[in-house]
Amino acid sequence: MRLRILLGSLLLIVGLVFYALAVMAVATRLLPDEVAIELAFYALAGIAWIFPAARLTRWMQQAGPFRPPAQD
Repeated sequence: MRLRILLGSLLLIVGLVFYALAVMAVATRLLPDEVAIELAFYALAGIAWIFPAARLTRWMQQAGPFRPPAQD
């Protein structure tokens, strides 16, 4: 089940990159140019990615332990 951990890790990295790009795009297009609002938005966006990442890591942890092939 090491494949599950590899796929989950890759998905986590790629997903986080796309999430960060989406947050930046939303912030530059929709937010007014006020520091307090930007700070609150980035704080919430920084916390929001934790929930899907936690769900993905729980899925990755369901992988069984690595068992090397038996040698005869």
